[in-house]
Amino acid sequence: MKRACILAAAALLAGPPLLAQDTPAPDPQVAAAVQPLPEEFREGATVLGYRAGSAELVPLREGSGPFICLADDPAEAPRFHVACYHRSLADFMARGRALRAAKVENVDSVRYAEIDAGTLAMPEHAAALYSLSAEEGTPDPATGVVAGARPLTVIYLRGATPESTGISAQPKPGEPWLMFPGTPRAHIMLVPRM
Repeated sequence: MKRACILAAAALLAGPPLLAQDTPAPDPQVAAAVQPLPEEFREGATVLGYRAGSAELVPLREGSGPFICLADDPAEAPRFHVACYHRSLADFMARGRALRAAKVENVDSVRYAEIDAGTLAMPEHAAALYSLSAEEGTPDPATGVVAGARPLTVIYLRGATPESTGISAQPKPGEPWLMFPGTPRAHIMLVPRM
């Protein structure tokens, strides 16, 4: 009886399960996931997304191109977010997802230590990430993207500083700026003026 109560409580704390109607079919997920990418990279992108009844990311489409895209997570609705990152960032991104899933605090501190120890790969060269985000909205049936979703482009450049790049670390609307300068996940933020 005690075990049944514990399992029931755990199920309630985990939130409602994803239902079949909550998870789009694979094709619309793929269509939406690749939208942040420049056109020439969309067809070859690998896409990870969701299957009905599961909160786990699974491959929806294997690609041979340089990008891996993440479909919108139906458990996050009404928030919309899709992102595509260069394959050279795959280990770094996957490790972050695994640490967050394990409820590890200080995800970045763990990853920094692993990069410094040589147990987590982080590219020495520039690597791009593209995303689209909206706090809420209904996806367009043709693209799967929420109208008004904000684009963001990030260029990871390990250890970059304002001195090494000539890019300010102070955010300014419509201009590039350097976030987390001097760290393994230093990156140039390119946020268009809206």
